[in-house]
Amino acid sequence: MARGARGRPVHGWLVLDKPAGVSSAAAVARAKRALDAQKAGHAGTLDPAATGLLAIAFGEATKTVPFVADAAKAYRFTVRWGAATATDDAEGAVLATTPARPDAAAIRAALPSFTGDILQIPPQVSAVKVDGARAYALARAGETLDLAARPLHVARLELVDTPDPDTAVLEMTCGKGGYVRSIARDLGQRLGCLGYVLALRRLWSGPFTLEGAVGWDDLEPPGPALLPVRAALDGLPELACPPSSAPGLLNGNPVALPDARLPEGAIAWASLGDVPLAVGSWRGGALHPTRVFVLP
Repeated sequence: MARGARGRPVHGWLVLDKPAGVSSAAAVARAKRALDAQKAGHAGTLDPAATGLLAIAFGEATKTVPFVADAAKAYRFTVRWGAATATDDAEGAVLATTPARPDAAAIRAALPSFTGDILQIPPQVSAVKVDGARAYALARAGETLDLAARPLHVARLELVDTPDPDTAVLEMTCGKGGYVRSIARDLGQRLGCLGYVLALRRLWSGPFTLEGAVGWDDLEPPGPALLPVRAALDGLPELACPPSSAPGLLNGNPVALPDARLPEGAIAWASLGDVPLAVGSWRGGALHPTRVFVLP
C-alpha cells in the first residue's frame, strides 16, 4: 500500500537569507520542516560558504522554479589575491602563491574582458556533470577534470572597494550558470597575481531581493509567511482569463484570448483574479499551457 505524502499542501515562495556553513539542500530541508510542507525545492544553489538570497519554492510554486533559476542574479564577493586554490575559494588547498598584487586601476582595466558574452570554465569542484557524475564528486576523489568552457552573459562587473592590497570587493550581475569562483580565478590569472573567492553573497535573483528576507532563526514551526506563487512570474506578461475559459486552461488546452497583444512565441501566464492558472507560450492568438497550477 502506497504511503501518502508527508506534510501539508503548502504553496508559495520563501526568500531566505542563507547563513554561511549551511548547504542549499539543508536550508530547503529545514524550511520544509518548519512549514510541515509536502514539497519544496530551491531556485539556484548557493555554496555552503556563501551567504545571501536562496529562493525556496513550495508546492505548486515549484512549477515556477525555472523562471527564477534562469533569470539574472547579482552577487557581491571578495577576491583574495596572491594565491590559487583547488576549489577557487577559501575552502580548498593552496596550489600556488605569488607576491604580485594589483592596484585598483589595473583591476578596473581588466574587468571589461569579463563582461558581455564570455566563455567560462567551471571550477573543478562544481555541480557540472561529467559522464553522468558531478564534477565535485570526481574532484574530491582525486581526479583532475578537463571541463569545457560554457557561455555566460555578464551584464555588470564592478570594483566596489579595495580594503587592502590583498583583497578587492566586486559586484557582478550575470545570467544562469555563472560561477563567481571562476571569475575570481580568471581575473587573478589575467592580472598575473592569482586569486580566489574569500567571501560571496547573493544580493538578488530574478524577481526576489533580500529586502524582507527570512533569517535562519525564523525557520521554526509554524514557519514564516510565504510569498504567493505568482511572485516568481513578475516580468512575464499576465493575461486575464475569463471564468468560462479557465477549465480549458486547467485541462492543459490552448485557450484563445482575443484581447491579448503579444508577439508570437512569447511566454505569458493566465490568471483568474489573483490566482495563476497556467504558464504557456502565445501562438496563433491562444495561450498554449506548458505548466498548469492546481491551487486551492
